[in-house]
Amino acid sequence: MALEDEDLSDLLALVIDSNPGSRAILVNQLREFGVGTVEQTMRTAEARRMLENRKFDIVLCEQHFQPGTPSGQDFLDELRRNQILPFSTIFIMVTSEASYTKVAEAAESALDGYLIKPHTAARLADRLEQARQRKAALNGIFSAISTENYEKAAELCLARFQAKEPYWLYAARIGAELLIRLQRYDEAQRMYEAVIEAKTLPWAKLGVARAQIGMNETQRAVGTLEALIGEEPQYADAYDVLGRAQFELGNHEQALAAYKLACAVTPYSITRLQSLGHLYYYRGEYEEAQKILSQSARQGLGSKMFDPQTLMLLGFIAMQSDDRRALQRCREDLAKLTLREDEYGARVRSMEGILGALRDILDKEFGRAANYARDLAKQVREPDFDIELAADLIVLMSNLASRTLSLGLDLDDFLPVLDTLAERFVSGRSMNELLSGAARTHLPYAERLRFAGERPIKLIESAVKLGMNGDPSGALRQLMESGRATLNARLVSTALLVLHKYDQQIPDATAQLEAINEWRAKYGGPGQRPALGAAENARPPGGITINATPEKKNTPAAAPAGGKAAAA
Repeated sequence: MALEDEDLSDLLALVIDSNPGSRAILVNQLREFGVGTVEQTMRTAEARRMLENRKFDIVLCEQHFQPGTPSGQDFLDELRRNQILPFSTIFIMVTSEASYTKVAEAAESALDGYLIKPHTAARLADRLEQARQRKAALNGIFSAISTENYEKAAELCLARFQAKEPYWLYAARIGAELLIRLQRYDEAQRMYEAVIEAKTLPWAKLGVARAQIGMNETQRAVGTLEALIGEEPQYADAYDVLGRAQFELGNHEQALAAYKLACAVTPYSITRLQSLGHLYYYRGEYEEAQKILSQSARQGLGSKMFDPQTLMLLGFIAMQSDDRRALQRCREDLAKLTLREDEYGARVRSMEGILGALRDILDKEFGRAANYARDLAKQVREPDFDIELAADLIVLMSNLASRTLSLGLDLDDFLPVLDTLAERFVSGRSMNELLSGAARTHLPYAERLRFAGERPIKLIESAVKLGMNGDPSGALRQLMESGRATLNARLVSTALLVLHKYDQQIPDATAQLEAINEWRAKYGGPGQRPALGAAENARPPGGITINATPEKKNTPAAAPAGGKAAAA
């Protein structure tokens, strides 16, 4: 059935184009097709707010905007990275012939299409119909994802890929992404490699590297990524993954270089700018961190792409220089985010409380700050207590300890809290340095964290040796017992890798898998490692959106109370 024969009256479309003439043509053509509601804007910033709050069925976006502003590809990249576009939305990039090659890459990332100017109504109709047919053909996969039946969705993708049915390449990408989510990294790697054999694509090579990282083959992943970047020097996602891989290896200088290159390729990316600023902070380069984090806040406040941890780090920097005014600004901005708790979660309330406790320290209200730290410490074994909140608590306790050193304030009860945080969140040498670095204002705490963080590292090394020496069941048992005791996600993820590798040698493999999945569902969320500037719901670099949350209805979004300032 052709597009003109379909009833499109219930669809909502958005046209983004800074040229009034071009915008009017696209709007009129969509209306002539029978699209029920067509909205328009000349700015990507306004379009982002509209897409964050409403579900559009069709988006037509110009590639080129005013000089010094994000391009359509930059805009699309941010939407993808932050899971703002649901599966059902058709995104078409509109471009001139001269920039076809670059936009074709962007269209591949969006997995819908592009439209070359000058275009006819028939060509636009053809592009829209192709996209609608693909989404209809893959509806079974999307339906399984929407009910969080990822195993079934992965099987459907694999079947379509193996049979080379229509849209098999798209199905392969979704299927490999699902396998990574299910931590079936070896299967994901094989699927990506099969795609490369059929058709060499950058995202498939990047997928191999992501699977290697998942299998703890991070050094191999670095080699894969460096080769990919040599072939595709403008592939920003490759720099993201390389930065993360170098960070995991403890090569923070190389990680910083990778994030700088990612920002150079996409200078208007809020999330990449935040990643760079966060890494500068964690390295102790506060002057550079403050400059970049302040820029991130100016560009990103009010957007779902904004990570509230950026305000926390700016607050810590203000604390170090006793800048009460700057600290108060951060606290006020964070307080406004608590009004949007459905987006940011209750975690922002804890963060606001930490900044308030830091202000108490500056006001010499040490007892009140210590009581808040103790109250927050009661939550350190809760499932949603993440590594960044752990680092923030360490900063608070360390500042309190260093500034009361001569006052004799009893803070001995902080010591077991430090041990618990290190044992839960240290997954390797790099993470050990990050947590101990959070305590750099009080060296005794830093040393205690570093010592406690060695325990989970040694437990992992011991269990891996046990498996290699012929006792995989013992290795699995040791990892799970230690994981339950410490709540360390790396111990349990290593247990899963052991189970996949030696499943034929483990008698109760099925029961063990159920136990691992039950633990991961409760404690194994993404908060076990620092986001480095990415919003909580962000798409992993190089991946695609796998979002099972219900899609938003097409209802007008209410303006944030207080306007722009409140959204900050």
